[in-house]
Amino acid sequence: KYSSGDKAPPKLTTLGSNEWRTAKRKVKSKIKEAARDLIKLYAQRKAADGFAFNQDTVWQKELETSFLYEPTPDQAKVTEDVKVDMEQQHPMDRLVCGDVGFGKTEVAVRAAFKAVSDGKQVGLLVPTTILAEQHFNTFKDRLSQFPVKVAVLSRFATKARQKVIVEELAEGKVDIVIGTHRLLSKDIVFNDLGLLIIDEEHR
Repeated sequence: KYSSGDKAPPKLTTLGSNEWRTAKRKVKSKIKEAARDLIKLYAQRKAADGFAFNQDTVWQKELETSFLYEPTPDQAKVTEDVKVDMEQQHPMDRLVCGDVGFGKTEVAVRAAFKAVSDGKQVGLLVPTTILAEQHFNTFKDRLSQFPVKVAVLSRFATKARQKVIVEELAEGKVDIVIGTHRLLSKDIVFNDLGLLIIDEEHR
């Protein structure tokens, strides 16, 4: 009837009892604390200085027109919103939601290319090794006509290959790196990170 994270039957409380009122009071207090922390965090983000990317280059327009499919109105709007955010002086903090097949990856490709065009590096964090490989193939295919180096860091890469990618990332020789939680390792140092994309589709 009930689920519990610690595999023990959850304790039930009678509505209207002192125990119930105490539990409610504690939850309200925790929610207020979380809200205060979020407000503080977003105030700090809003006040922080970011990097204002330049407006679209000719190459950016070429990349976007090379897309095989007609973008949906929503996809076009989200792409434009993301690019406008990137051109502001404060750091972008945007959540893109859409069903499978909506074209979120294409939005990410365009944003990543905009960042790379301004000399910045891009990190794309994904939850699974398979997804890392899929994104790597998509990004390589979409950006094949441009001087952009894309690399993937996952358990599919040998230790020797990973070492080379990590070194090239620190030297600024890799423009876009796609990877699993391996990207969060202590040895990962970006030369000039300008955009971080987190793909949470499978979580």
